[in-house]
Amino acid sequence: MQKILAPVASRRKAEAYILDGRVTVNGVIAVLGGKADPAKDDIRLDGKVITPPTDKLYIMLHKPEGVVTTASDPQGRPTVMDLLPAESRCFSVGRLDYDSSGLLLMTNDGDFAFRLTHPSHQVKKVYIARVRGLPDEKALVAFRKGLMIDGSPTAPCDIEVIKKEHNAQLRITLQEGRNRQVRKMCDAIGFPVLSLKRVAIGGLKLGDLKRGLWRYLTGDEVKLL
Repeated sequence: MQKILAPVASRRKAEAYILDGRVTVNGVIAVLGGKADPAKDDIRLDGKVITPPTDKLYIMLHKPEGVVTTASDPQGRPTVMDLLPAESRCFSVGRLDYDSSGLLLMTNDGDFAFRLTHPSHQVKKVYIARVRGLPDEKALVAFRKGLMIDGSPTAPCDIEVIKKEHNAQLRITLQEGRNRQVRKMCDAIGFPVLSLKRVAIGGLKLGDLKRGLWRYLTGDEVKLL
């Protein structure tokens, strides 16, 4: 049921809407884990019909820093939708925080978004982080094993130092998508992030796409994801 609401809400918001009784299927209040067919059933959020998109859209965007990953922003900051054609009706697959840059996927395909963001699918995401200082092997081992952030441990992950100067540049690979996870994990080992860029999702690489620009995914890229 949550993925049916993907065109209008993130997975967490969709779950909250369902738990609050705001979603109905054929006039009956929906439940988490319930089944529905958007092509046949009358699905509504707050009484408004949710219409599935007719054409599937898959976009790769190189999100710059200083842009929020939402359709609108109450503070008037630039959003990712400002970077796409006005007629594009899509939503982001996961998030990148305001101060981070890199690969962001946009789509109107709820099932596609669900497969990439649900924890059970463990889709790998690769980041390049520049941190203050030079982490030693003890810090790297602790990072790989998992750290306690926000009251719960992170899953094991990969981290390697790819450049050493006054500060270090790290390549970090996660299979989770917790809020500001890379930044919080780097804080936890004592090496705060100075800049953060996502360069790959599930085998799809950002490549040489310029900052602030976008392109459609190829059919093979969609199948890869």
